Amino acid sequence: MRYFLELSYNGKHYHGWQYQPNAITVQEVLEKALSTLMRQEIQILGAGRTDAGVHGKQMYAHFDVENTIKREEMLYKLNSFLPPDIAIKDIIPVKEDAHARFDAEQRSYEYWIVREKNPFYTDYAYNLKADLNLEAMNEAAKILLKHKDFQCFSKSNTDVKTYLCDVRRAEWVEKEDLLVFHITADRFLRNMVRAVVGTLLNVGIGKASVEDVENIINSKSRSKAGASVPAHGLYLTEVVYPNRIYKINE
Repeated sequence: MRYFLELSYNGKHYHGWQYQPNAITVQEVLEKALSTLMRQEIQILGAGRTDAGVHGKQMYAHFDVENTIKREEMLYKLNSFLPPDIAIKDIIPVKEDAHARFDAEQRSYEYWIVREKNPFYTDYAYNLKADLNLEAMNEAAKILLKHKDFQCFSKSNTDVKTYLCDVRRAEWVEKEDLLVFHITADRFLRNMVRAVVGTLLNVGIGKASVEDVENIINSKSRSKAGASVPAHGLYLTEVVYPNRIYKINE
């Protein structure tokens, strides 16, 4: 039987989501916990990859198991077994061909910035002490909605087959002591959100213009875009799936 895990995690102590031979990752910790509790080797596949230090407010992964899972019992055991920085929110029965990565219809991220020193955000937001033109940053962000090819924001030497993404929201919002960038798309390229944020911040500080962003995207050159902002301010916040993948009344 196939199940989806809905989970969240603090990425501070992990070298990203995906398994690596010489570094601890969220996937590795989850697989070890599931395999121990279910007494069989369990492999999971996530909705996507998050880089080292990136946080997941909502992440999904699927796995296969021989027997039916008692949801409440397994939720309790799994959360008790896992470290405090990983939490399982739900275990959901899905159809046998449901896929955590390929069936995802859209994903959303937030990037958090604080503009004054704040000890409570040291590991969770980018401290940037600069005067920012928020109106210009939002004008530049709107340009993302008009384009599909985002090669300029992709990590170099990646093995993706296409750089096309459908960006559906790109907006800066002031929220109490945080400046938050919201972005939603059907898919994202490696390092894309952090490169987008770095580019928009260049507009905010006057290093680049709104028109420059259009030229950067058309150039398809990573070297033209802004530097990637630090990972610890980035959060995967939502992954959306079609109803057809779920098993009903199970």
